[in-house]
Amino acid sequence: MAIPSINPYEIPRGPFPARVNWTLDAHRSALLIHDMQRYFIDAYQRDQEPMATALPNMVRIREACRRAGVPVVYTAQPGDQHPSRRGILADFWGKGLVSGRDEDIVPELEPNDGDIRVTKWRYSGFQRTDLRQLLGHHGRDQLIVVGVYAHMGCMISATEAFMSDVKPFFVIDAMGDFSREEHQMAGEYIGKRAGLVVSADQVTETLSAAAQSRGDRMHTVSSGIIR
Repeated sequence: MAIPSINPYEIPRGPFPARVNWTLDAHRSALLIHDMQRYFIDAYQRDQEPMATALPNMVRIREACRRAGVPVVYTAQPGDQHPSRRGILADFWGKGLVSGRDEDIVPELEPNDGDIRVTKWRYSGFQRTDLRQLLGHHGRDQLIVVGVYAHMGCMISATEAFMSDVKPFFVIDAMGDFSREEHQMAGEYIGKRAGLVVSADQVTETLSAAAQSRGDRMHTVSSGIIR
């Protein structure tokens, strides 16, 4: 079954609870782009809030991560070639995605060859996947979370990251949800219980500084080789 149309709503801006004062570090972080597939995004009016703000924010965070050398991870649900694996998820959401177009990441966020892709089967990107092992392999213990839906997959993935000793940075204005109330609830829960709620501006500012530093180091090394 298709996701019902989602009425436009303004992204909540906070302030949100902040029980920790973590600092985002490009050398320790990875970006999780959660389920930004056509099947889910078709429910939004892209020229209206929240997606009119959230999607461009995701794009600029993704680009900032690439410039700063931060790994980019995509989760995506599979189409109907594996219906038996949906289990009781089907009781809530039906058979889900159809193989083909439904599965595609939206064009604005199309992955590069060097990005990491994780097939997921439940709300959390950590359930029945090797996401935790991948983060460990890349030496990452911070996770920038963007995508859909704020109060389901994003919130639960962030909470499970916390329970795996990975610090989640929950980018409140780089997410979509079913409603402002549910979006607000997700930010409040994460801020109180499992992570740090941040804005896209905060994330891109930090990553841009890291990218500049990275570029300066690479230039220094290159200049040294030339000499």
